[in-house]
Amino acid sequence: MSYVILDLEWNGSYSKVLHKFVNEIIEIGAVKLDDELNVCDTFTMLVAPKIGKKLCSKVKQLTKITNEELKDEGVSFIRAISLFSDFLGDGVLMTWSDSDLHALIENYSYYTGRTRLPFLSRYCNLQSYCEDCLDLHDSSCQLGLGACAEMAGVDFSEDDQHRALADVYLTLECMKAFYGKYPLKPYIKDAVCDEFYDRLLFKNHFITDINSPDVDKSVMFFDCEDCGKPLVQLSKWRLHNKSFTAEFSCKYCRKKFNGRVSFKKKFDEVSVKKKLNEKVEKKPETKEQVNTVSAN
Repeated sequence: MSYVILDLEWNGSYSKVLHKFVNEIIEIGAVKLDDELNVCDTFTMLVAPKIGKKLCSKVKQLTKITNEELKDEGVSFIRAISLFSDFLGDGVLMTWSDSDLHALIENYSYYTGRTRLPFLSRYCNLQSYCEDCLDLHDSSCQLGLGACAEMAGVDFSEDDQHRALADVYLTLECMKAFYGKYPLKPYIKDAVCDEFYDRLLFKNHFITDINSPDVDKSVMFFDCEDCGKPLVQLSKWRLHNKSFTAEFSCKYCRKKFNGRVSFKKKFDEVSVKKKLNEKVEKKPETKEQVNTVSAN
């Protein structure tokens, strides 16, 4: 089995055809590995942009790639992806997070009209693999490549990053830090089946209709944080900033609260977050305070 770690650099380009911005790929970098993670071959190529004519200043600053380089050395996306397809062969494609895969699909779809990558048969998200190896499970805060390298004790220079091949080699070093200690096979996914693309392209979103069948109303309650008794709901649920909010009170502690519940729809689950804040009643001003304010 061979592995191919891929990294892409892209530019935010506005498409007049699609009337939106596209993450237009400007560089492809990859290494091919054997099953002992020895580097067998490398791939690096600049891609001449066609959607946007010039690089944005942030991309130029981060990558040090110039418009002149892309014009003189860049090839078309179709040419670049054809050569990369030959390089990948039947290897397992690996990236740090699935954002590069999204960009690859976005560019391939722009030029061919197809959202499926015909050269992709197996895929592995190395970010998910490393997060689990480090026992990190916070979906709201994904692990960055640099942060992973620091946690794994991998030496690297920030100045050398933000180029495709450099990020590929850093990803490889992070992978090596855990490979052999933690099984990789469960993270290798079949990329030919419908579910792979359905899951990959599914957009997580907050549910804002309280009558949606995905809203589990049985969890929309709170207990008092002081006495542990069930709170009494005082108001109807209302939508605020993609969360449902209502007022509550504790008849034992004589306290009032604002309760907030949000439901986020994911591909195969609905995540629920609840938060309770005590309402602090403002005390009426005394005559002495009023007189002090008037005197000032």
